[in-house]
Parts: sequence; C-alpha cells; structure tokens
Amino acid sequence: MGIHNFLKIKLFLFNNIGIKQTFFKNAFWLAIAEGVSRLLKLILIIYIARILGATEYGKFNFAFAFVALFVIFSDFGLSQITTREFAQDKKREKEFSAILSLKIILSLGALFLILISSFFITSDPIIQKVIWILAVVALVGTFFEIIYAFFRARQKMEYEALAKILQALILTTIGFFVILNYPSVENLSYGYLSAGLVALIFILIFFNFKIFPLKFSWQKVIWRRFLMMSWPVGLALIFTTLYGYIDSVMMGYLGQITETGWYNAAYKIVGLTFIPATIIYLSFYPALSIAFKKTKERLQELWNYQMEIMILLAIPLVVGGITLAPRIIDFIYDPSFAPSILALQILIVMAGIVFLCNPFSQVLIISNQQEKSCQIAFSGAIVNIILNLILIPRFSLYGAAFAIVAAWLLMFFLFFKTVSKFTSIKPFSLRFFLIFIIALFSSLLMYFVISQPKIYNLNIFFLLSIGVGIYFPSFLISKKLVSQFSKIFL
Repeated sequence: MGIHNFLKIKLFLFNNIGIKQTFFKNAFWLAIAEGVSRLLKLILIIYIARILGATEYGKFNFAFAFVALFVIFSDFGLSQITTREFAQDKKREKEFSAILSLKIILSLGALFLILISSFFITSDPIIQKVIWILAVVALVGTFFEIIYAFFRARQKMEYEALAKILQALILTTIGFFVILNYPSVENLSYGYLSAGLVALIFILIFFNFKIFPLKFSWQKVIWRRFLMMSWPVGLALIFTTLYGYIDSVMMGYLGQITETGWYNAAYKIVGLTFIPATIIYLSFYPALSIAFKKTKERLQELWNYQMEIMILLAIPLVVGGITLAPRIIDFIYDPSFAPSILALQILIVMAGIVFLCNPFSQVLIISNQQEKSCQIAFSGAIVNIILNLILIPRFSLYGAAFAIVAAWLLMFFLFFKTVSKFTSIKPFSLRFFLIFIIALFSSLLMYFVISQPKIYNLNIFFLLSIGVGIYFPSFLISKKLVSQFSKIFL
C-alpha cells in the first residue's frame, strides 16, 4: 500500500497526465521554487541591509537597479515567445540552439551598453566597479530564463523548481559567507557573481545531458523570425523594467543613497508578495497558449479562473499589507529603517494592481497582440518617469512609490480596454464583481480582527496566521451564501 501510494504521488508530481493534473503539478512545483528561493534570498537581503546599513545597502541597490535597466536587452522577450512557440508546436524545439546563440549575442551587446553607461551615471569608482560585476551577474541570470522557457513549454516546472532552489541555496550560502566575514558592497557583488556562475554550470550540465543537447547554431532566418515576434514583448519588458528600477536610479543619481536603501527595503518585501502571482502566471501560460489554438470558450474559461484567483488574493494583500506594514518593517529591519513603513504601505497598493494586470497582459501575448501590450507598457513608463521627475526631488522615496502606483493604475485601465477590444476575452462579468465584493468584505472583516490592539501586538507570524484564518473561511462562506442566494432569486 505504501509503495502504491508513493508511485501515485510520483506519477502526479512528475508526469503530465491531464489538463487539471498538469496545472496543479506545475503550480505545486512553482510554489515550492518561488517560495523557497525568494524566502532564502529575502533572509539574505535582510542580513545584508542590517550589516551594511541603509547607505551601503542603498549603493548596492542603486548599482543593481542601473544594471537592470539595460540587462533586459539580453532577452528582449525571447523567453516568453520561446515558451509560447514551443508549447504550441513541439517541433520548434529544434530551433533552440539558434535561440541560445542569439541570446549570447544580445547579452554581449547589453554588457557593452552597461559598461559604457556606467561612466555617465556616477563618478564613484566603487559603485562603478559594483555595476560592472553585477552586470555579469544579471546576464548570467538571463541564461537561466531561456532554460526555464524550455521547461515551461514542456510543462516540466519540476525541473525549473529544482534549478531555482539550487540557485538560491548556492547564492545564500556564498552570500552569508561573504557578508559575515568580508562585509562590503564590492565583496558582496563578487559573492553574487560566484554563486551565479556555479549554479549556471550545474544547470547547463543537467540540461545538456538530460533535456536537450547544447550547441550553437548561427541561423539568421530563425533569429529574424523570433525577433520579429519578440520585439514588442521586449519593448514592453523594457518599459516595465523602467518603472520598476528607474526610481532607484533617479534617487541614487540625485544623491539620495540612504533613501534608496529605505525604498528598496520596502520593495524587497513587496517582491515576496509576488510569489503567488508569479506561480499563477507561469502555471496558466502554457495552458492558455494551447487553449488559444483550440476554442474561444476554453480560453475564456481558463482566463476567468485565473482572474478570479487574482482578485481573491489581491484585495486581502492590499488591506492586510497596509495594516501590518509597521509590524513587518519593525520585525525584519532595525529602527533606522522606520521610513520604509510608509513606502511599504504605498507599494503594497501597487502589488495589488499588478496582480490584477497579469491576466490581461498574458492574454494579449497569447493572442498575438504583443504590440498592444508594448504600447500600454510604454504609456506606464512615460507616466512613471514624468511623475518621478516631479515627485522624487520633493518627496523622495514616497514620491517614487506614488509614481509607480499611478503608472500601474493607468496600465490596468488600458489593459482592460485593450483586451476588451482586441481579444475574444470578455473581461467583465457579474461573477467578477461579486467575487470582488466578497473579497473586500472578507478583507475588511480580517482588518477589524487583526487591528485590535491585543491581537495586533502578537508575534508577526501569529498575526499573519490569524489574518489568513479569518479571510479565507470568510470568503468561502460568503461565496457559498451568495451562490445559494443567486440560485433562489436570480
């Protein structure tokens, strides 16, 4: 009996049997990967911030943000298009060698841009050197993404999960060794570089012998075809990266290094909240790509399911995040990071909007409307840059936080309008409205409970557990009552 159960579990977690089983299998592995890797990285980041302090931590994040503005050129949307194309037609996998070769050329171009631009953004030789090191780190990271794209196309997220966990373990081990024994921004950068290279070597060896033989193929016809498909996604990612990192770069350029440290301390926590959104996005992407080739009804059904999950998660995230921000910052950092509290409360609103935007952005790419997604991202980037130029000099990190919220809010409305007009998806229904109301009611009930002084002052983990324990049962009960009411009166 024990062996039989073991084989059933193994079959469920390592084989693609049916649509629902494959989705839950992929979601399980992505949850493990994102949860473990991001948690390990967050723990490392917390110690880095505590040991280096807000100013030195700000230097590291300024350099990292600057690199991120350029490193997107090394992918230019290839990963997402590779997943889509390989998922829809497995015969395309033979073109992977050409895509990998193109990836190398794009990476070298991105590295050149970073090296040249670094001389214009800062005159500090230490920060310049950190930028150069982190540039290589980030480019190494983009090679993981193209490998993951192959795994996602085959809906083999268990391989991606194991790779991400390995990568996080190596980074955390080396990172802690460096920050505890040789604490400096420069040494930390070398630690990141060493960890990235070691992890990449392991993954490439596994991929070459277990999944697909690695080789180079200089086929310009394939390069041209994939770039023609990926450039709108690439531009959209560039614009998304702009409003994700331009704030830190602007603050650093204006000499607000300590404020950059406070801002990124809050942003790292918000990044942890993206785990469920990332899992859902990646789990649905291959299935939606396949559904697009079949029927509109199946595509709508899957999209509705994804959107309902996003609403279910976004509302309590915003309400709970704003309520618990002081406790979270106090628990994670030392008192010198108190200015991060308000930044976290503003940025958590942005996180909720991102949750709701993801299904819209995804279906545009799947429906071959990458250009529209690119235009929306461009609009968001322009608004964010303009608002940053106005608000950062006056309000520093809080101005940056308000700017990115405004940009994402604009994009949500543009996504809604564009999906309604250019795809077969119907983005609004009475069901979505009811789920939103139920989620809001349940979130307010959660707020009423956790904001009580005797509960609010409990250990943060107990407090989070109480919030979850209030919200989800309340949501499920309310949803069932509304469903019963609808059957009787509608």
